[in-house]
Amino acid sequence: MVAVYFIGILFLLIASGLFVGAVLIFLSLAINALWLPMDITSALGITGWETLTNYILIPIPLFILLGELMLQSGTANKMYSALAPWLNFLPGGLMHTNIVTCALFAATSGSSVATAATVGTVALPQVKKRGYNERLFLGTLAAGGTLGILIPPSINMIVYGALTNTSIPKLYLAGMVPGILLAGVFMLTVVVACLIKPGWGGDKIAANWEMRVKGLPHLLPPLGLFVVVVGSIYAGIATPTEASALGIMVVLAITAKERVLKKDMLHRAFERTMKATAMIMFLLIGAYFLNFALGILGFVQELTRVVENLPFSSVVVLAIIIAIYIVLGCVLDGISLIVLTVPVIAPISVDLGYDPVWFGVIIMLVVEAGMITPPIGINCYVVQGIREGGSLNDVFIGILPFLIAILLVIALLVAFPQIALWLPNLLLG
Repeated sequence: MVAVYFIGILFLLIASGLFVGAVLIFLSLAINALWLPMDITSALGITGWETLTNYILIPIPLFILLGELMLQSGTANKMYSALAPWLNFLPGGLMHTNIVTCALFAATSGSSVATAATVGTVALPQVKKRGYNERLFLGTLAAGGTLGILIPPSINMIVYGALTNTSIPKLYLAGMVPGILLAGVFMLTVVVACLIKPGWGGDKIAANWEMRVKGLPHLLPPLGLFVVVVGSIYAGIATPTEASALGIMVVLAITAKERVLKKDMLHRAFERTMKATAMIMFLLIGAYFLNFALGILGFVQELTRVVENLPFSSVVVLAIIIAIYIVLGCVLDGISLIVLTVPVIAPISVDLGYDPVWFGVIIMLVVEAGMITPPIGINCYVVQGIREGGSLNDVFIGILPFLIAILLVIALLVAFPQIALWLPNLLLG
């Protein structure tokens, strides 16, 4: 009955529009007042301090700042222009450029929303100019932006690793192959759609080898940054925390070389970083405190016992968990969904025999699906927000084939877990 009351109050408060971090703290205090045999109010201060001084979480503001510096410096514009001539031969033309640019930008920013907004701002003027099917084009932007959750350095993976005590380097390695696979499946979706409906592919841009080679220098900064940040982790030169700081130094050097390192640009980047970091840390404080309250109540242990006694196989239970995540993703943003559910769901998945690293990749994929699932899919609203008119339904219709693509990749990972585990097992054992 406590679980029923808890879940009911949780959804009622979230539906009322309250900030999720405040909801988590309120529920913790309500559990303390109604059901716990001791007063844990004083633990809120301790929880807040331990969260804000947690070494594992330091990369969050640094990776956010890294992405903001890339965004404010105009690197995405140059990257997009450099990639377009290389992909013009594929059916769908610039829609493939949308996806690949999102993947590359995600590999430096770690943020899905920033990726969708940045690439969308650069790409959307091409829809009418070159006669693309607008709905499918919008779908590539909203779906491509979700790659920021899966491809390292992913902020969501850092949060998952902190909540479950899972190795972040292993999570990063586990996300690489599925991330590349998902980008490839997105591109295949565009190819199939444009072969069925050739008019959807728009007019191809003029391209020759001179244009392709001339644009290559603009691809070096994001690729070099990815090699420095991720490569330094696996070369044993830096921890994820140190690598995030190293990435800041590299991107500052890049912006200085490009002569865009200015006071106003830095001010915008720092301000946006502070706002995003404050939101995430408040969520994490609420999640840790609620997890502490639920642990004393015995809620997680009881829920685990109930799930283990269900007359279903572990695969069926996993399918139920995935379905629940996709439904919750319709009303919660990615990080809120992770901090709210992972402390409860992750122990259950481990007891069912699933690898926590593999399960982390599955969580990233279902969160990706939630970010483009109506009615709240946040990436859909981001893309709609940078359009000049039009209906939100255009975006919701455009993402449907890509939502199916994400579910297909999830099914492949369930059937073949080594897709995610092969690389971390090979390099880290």
